[in-house]
Amino acid sequence: MKLFFLFILFSCLGLLIYALYLQHVKGLLPCPLCVAQRVVYGLMGLTALLALIHNPGIFGNRLYCALMSAWALLGGIVAARHTWLIRYPEAFECGISPEEAFLNALPIAQWWPEMFEANGDCASIDWKFLSLTIPDWSLIAFIGLGGLAFYSLLKK
Repeated sequence: MKLFFLFILFSCLGLLIYALYLQHVKGLLPCPLCVAQRVVYGLMGLTALLALIHNPGIFGNRLYCALMSAWALLGGIVAARHTWLIRYPEAFECGISPEEAFLNALPIAQWWPEMFEANGDCASIDWKFLSLTIPDWSLIAFIGLGGLAFYSLLKK
């Protein structure tokens, strides 16, 4: 199980580092939904780190896997919403939304604004790879990581 938790931890760290790369090197500003996904990746990675440090038994492993599955479900919902907004931008005005004001008022946004301050437009498409946008790839990552965590939760 240690390798599994290490894989989840490094996957989340890699995704967060790539998000910082896109922001600081490519100049893409994160929107409120991007920041929410970053928070969830951070929570998944933190959960995996705690599981590594704790080195729990069978019940603890299942508890950590259930928690990571829940984080992945939450992140997947946010990423799916973001994907939908990109495809139907007329259905949502992203401007200065209540979500943006809330996220920017959180202590974590004050503590590390480069990572958690939301300034971008949710409906803009500034980056694509294999015709998929950042939220599309994020949704795939949440499904993959959540699927692994859920599989580990159910395996005997």
